Amino acid sequence: MDLALLRTFVTVHRAGSFTRAAALLGLSQPAVTSQIRTLERQLGRPLFLRQARGVTPTTIGDELAHKAAPHLDALVEIAETGLDDESSLRTLHLAGPPEFIAERALPALTELTGEDGLGFALRASFGNAEETLEGLSAGHHDLAICTARPRGALLTATPLCDEEHVLVAAPHWVDRIGAGQLHHKGAHALEDVPVVEVHESLPFVSRYWASVYDSRPAAPGMVIVPDLRAVLACAVAGAGLAVLPRYLCAAALECGEVVALHDPPVPPLRTYFLVVRTGTLAMPHIARAHEWLLLAASNWA
Repeated sequence: MDLALLRTFVTVHRAGSFTRAAALLGLSQPAVTSQIRTLERQLGRPLFLRQARGVTPTTIGDELAHKAAPHLDALVEIAETGLDDESSLRTLHLAGPPEFIAERALPALTELTGEDGLGFALRASFGNAEETLEGLSAGHHDLAICTARPRGALLTATPLCDEEHVLVAAPHWVDRIGAGQLHHKGAHALEDVPVVEVHESLPFVSRYWASVYDSRPAAPGMVIVPDLRAVLACAVAGAGLAVLPRYLCAAALECGEVVALHDPPVPPLRTYFLVVRTGTLAMPHIARAHEWLLLAASNWA
């Protein structure tokens, strides 16, 4: 079986589209279509079901991808790393949410960079869960950290850690509302407090309200900025309330720049996952980073 055909097939399987696969491979869409048809004729089975938007793999297609993808990834790794240049470092491509990558993952992984024969070069990129998993599936990343567990057999997820969410605001908001009102009226006491969030849909605040108050937030977003570190800075400056991971706001809480507006018996949690393409943990640099992050996460709590 032609390895070029298999490479095209795996790329289409990961991309979910002949058009996206063609762009990733640097081929024309007709060339990709022709290669897939050739492979289907060789196997005597259809590999994809054509739909209006993209393609869906058949059962045979999923089975072939599960078997072939890890081996093709390993061959690409050999080709990219080279066999003769033992002094060159392998590069780990990491992706995930900017705050978690910056505050948690990078400080842990930089200990593994260097030229000790076991280290690797490190490249990081940021994105939401959907973007990160799509990039991982397409081969742009080696290791991803995200808050969504992927479906299907091509990606393997391992729980990394849970983060606790805290409802915070600058101290003057407590003075304005009154501590007694916060205690007795709960969410109703916060209806007039502006919200600082990462998106207009208020994902963090809405999740907190649903979990703790069994309701929806009444106040709209006053400041929307797509980085939780900026959300914290705005909350410290007094722009309004925010829901933040405890690891991100712990120092601000400790020094009194912000205060917790509520202390629920069971705080809302969100789980992070370490995700790789199935089979790529056979590559030493990915396996070492994966293991190191799991070890580091055991101390984050």
